[in-house]
Amino acid sequence: MKGIAIYPGTFDPVTYGHLDILQRSLEIFDHVIVAVAHNIRKSPLFTVEERMNMLKEVTRDFPGVEVDHFNGLVISYARSKGAEVLVRGLRAVSDFEYELQMALTNRKLAENIKTVFMMPSAEYSFLSSSIVKEISRLGRNVSCFVPEIVEQQLQKKLWNSASEII
Repeated sequence: MKGIAIYPGTFDPVTYGHLDILQRSLEIFDHVIVAVAHNIRKSPLFTVEERMNMLKEVTRDFPGVEVDHFNGLVISYARSKGAEVLVRGLRAVSDFEYELQMALTNRKLAENIKTVFMMPSAEYSFLSSSIVKEISRLGRNVSCFVPEIVEQQLQKKLWNSASEII
């Protein structure tokens, strides 16, 4: 299966689990656009620009990857990019219900755009950006969960946030 796929998410921050799904996607698709969402339902730690910069840095050696951002419906964004597939990661059964609802809604809005679910490697099946932020916020090393540049940005952001409170 070749062509363009969109891998949408908030990526706040990008983790090794995200990169695992991205690498698996590149085995199937010629071009994968990692699309950072301006998610109005979440309060991200990092700005869209910061998330995009981290993604560009950690994917610079991944041929066929583009990093972009979008507002609104991912289906509208996918159409604008000529993509035929959305890639979504499933870590656990708890992800399935939400992802299924989104996939069925997207299918209703655009029958020609498919959703492909991918499972990460077992070592990342529990990993989420929220968990990484919490561990880092509590002063622990997260280098086994995120690339070095991401860990540095987490420390910088969380240290600055903590010093502003004091």
